[in-house]
Amino acid sequence: MAAGAPRVFVSHLSGIPVFDPNGDQVGRVRDLVTILRVGRKPPRLLGLVVELATRRRIFLPMTRVTGIESGQVITTGVLNVRRFEQRPTERLVLGEMLDRRVHLVETGEEVTVLDVSVRQLPARRDWEIDRIFVRKGKGGTFRRKGETLTVDWSAVDGFSLEEHGQGAENLLATFEQLRPADLANVLHHLSPKRRAEVAAALDDDRLADVLEELPEDDQIEILGKLKEERAADVLEAMDPDDAADLLAELPEDDKERLLTLMQPADAADVRRLMAYEERTAGGLMTTEPIVLRPDATVADALARVRKEDLSPALAAQVYVCRPPDETPTGTYLGTVHFQRLLRDPPYTLVGSILDDDLQPLAPGATLPTVAGFFAAYDMVAAPVVDEGGALLGAVTVDDVLDHMLPEDWRETEFHLEEEGADDGAG
Repeated sequence: MAAGAPRVFVSHLSGIPVFDPNGDQVGRVRDLVTILRVGRKPPRLLGLVVELATRRRIFLPMTRVTGIESGQVITTGVLNVRRFEQRPTERLVLGEMLDRRVHLVETGEEVTVLDVSVRQLPARRDWEIDRIFVRKGKGGTFRRKGETLTVDWSAVDGFSLEEHGQGAENLLATFEQLRPADLANVLHHLSPKRRAEVAAALDDDRLADVLEELPEDDQIEILGKLKEERAADVLEAMDPDDAADLLAELPEDDKERLLTLMQPADAADVRRLMAYEERTAGGLMTTEPIVLRPDATVADALARVRKEDLSPALAAQVYVCRPPDETPTGTYLGTVHFQRLLRDPPYTLVGSILDDDLQPLAPGATLPTVAGFFAAYDMVAAPVVDEGGALLGAVTVDDVLDHMLPEDWRETEFHLEEEGADDGAG
């Protein structure tokens, strides 16, 4: 940003693309790194936390930033791709400063930080935090009414103190459009304290979606910090197979206590899944595929497929069974693929267009057998049927990949080599 340009509020930087001089995108801004200074001197902005396409987070020094304009960051093109690690003296602007409760120096009144602005110093390549956008009144609830004002950094104090019970609404507002997997990546890189605060601020459905994308250790940590009643509600909102995997990692007493607090029907699905070995079709499957009776029409099937809470893999096909049509069902008759639904008239009965050539998976089929089935037949989901011919559930390709990739796959970039010299922070 050229000298004398308007200040930039950090909420507008969250998620914006970062480009090299040739116009190629190298990643997206996920946070800003600053360091507090003694007295009331404005903090110096050290650099940006940039998430590459591989989900690796690197540190981009502000000395390598040539412009911030029109919703994008332009760099010199020289990147150190060593993984970012926050140092004890550093603060993350989005992750740690938003939603803080600080005090106005002049009156001592408590205010909540809604946003922070940064500016480039004249005739220099240094950047600093210059102003704070705050709301008067206790608490950090984003929608709470109250006077808002923008003040100089020197007009507030309290940023250097550790705060307990810090809110997360304004931080979440900056990440509102993120997919669950990307928001999970944000949570994973926060401090345990901040991670718990953000999790507490998410609604049950959003937290359930995010938990499904987090590493196992983070899942257990977050679930353990929730009140038991809410933990049970979140488990109910998760896909049954993911809830079963998470509960299987808990001590027996904790597991039983949470299952008891869950709705009986949800708990029954989870218990049924936990009875199977983890790396088998029964342990991988979800108990909530789309099940239709043979006299249902193509129009009925399409209406079920359209539901937005379905994953693309589960929406790729419907399973036709005799009553009852809740898993475990009556006799499994066959599958109708989404493409076939698009080709036939709406009044066509699904029982007349079945694909019944492929043998379904047995619940005891091992992970290599399941993976081979998907590879051989180009499937994204497959039915799991017991010896009596009843449909038990469906395995989706994402669950197969989750169990075939290394345990730390979310932390690993398979084709990215570290290079370049250390540029200070991170």
